[in-house]
Amino acid sequence: MNIEKHQQEFIKTIETSKNLSEKTIRAYNSDLNDYFLYYRNNKRLFFNGDIVNDYFNDLINERKLKDTTISRKIITLKQYYNFLNENYNVKNPFDKVKYRFKKEKRLPKTLTIQEVEKLLVTLYTSLDDSSIYTKFESYRDLAIIDILISTGIRIHEVCNITLDDINYQERIILIHGKGRKQRLAYISSEKTWNNIIKYIDIRNQRSNTSNYLFVNKFNYKLSINSIDNIYRKYKKLADINKKSTPHYLRHTFATNLLSNGADIRSVQELLGHSSISITEIYTEVSKSRKIEVLSKYNYRNQI
Repeated sequence: MNIEKHQQEFIKTIETSKNLSEKTIRAYNSDLNDYFLYYRNNKRLFFNGDIVNDYFNDLINERKLKDTTISRKIITLKQYYNFLNENYNVKNPFDKVKYRFKKEKRLPKTLTIQEVEKLLVTLYTSLDDSSIYTKFESYRDLAIIDILISTGIRIHEVCNITLDDINYQERIILIHGKGRKQRLAYISSEKTWNNIIKYIDIRNQRSNTSNYLFVNKFNYKLSINSIDNIYRKYKKLADINKKSTPHYLRHTFATNLLSNGADIRSVQELLGHSSISITEIYTEVSKSRKIEVLSKYNYRNQI
């Protein structure tokens, strides 16, 4: 059997049935191509459970891939083998190999409040009115990073905000999240909201036909890489954590909500997490909350 023959049929099936994003589909294809290459190079039986074990041992011990990457590849292969089993009645090695990969629990990386303040100060001092475009660009950058700070939304969610998604009366933005799920983000900070409105006013002064909120000088939607570059520029100017990425702002947002007393269910909804177990990792880094609880309730303090 040609093991690659049914790849696109499988991709089309899951794309339709699960309503997956283009990014997820690319990841599925990449995972399958990687597995097929390993299969061809090692000349093993495709439906023999040994190749599954050998492949994942190679990912872990030889290639030393990230836990999240390995876990995703397991999910992809399980689904592909299930598809072949259901549609072509072929053996599924996962029936004999109950492969469960336990990921290392890694703590989310955050910025300190002082670092966030330095970042904002740098953005404000970098506002440039010397030309129409520099004014547009500097106020756009401020609005982007301030939204990330104030709402904890993902970078690709920022990219996908349109003008139609903004409810000006209630200061609410419709967010298009993972798995094409939507949720509402309320802009609670007056300063953040004012920065967004100021940017929109400047944006409207330029000839702009795009409906996306954040655009480049050619009026095209900003990409994830563009926002990465914007963050890199200002973190360097602010002289904050050199290893930080825009995603640190999401982690910082969640951690501080929990530290300040927000319940975990609410934080889950705000972040757009599909499972509360994903959100629970932020409780591990709420140091101030742990100190408060132990100082107040630890019986040893009274002995």
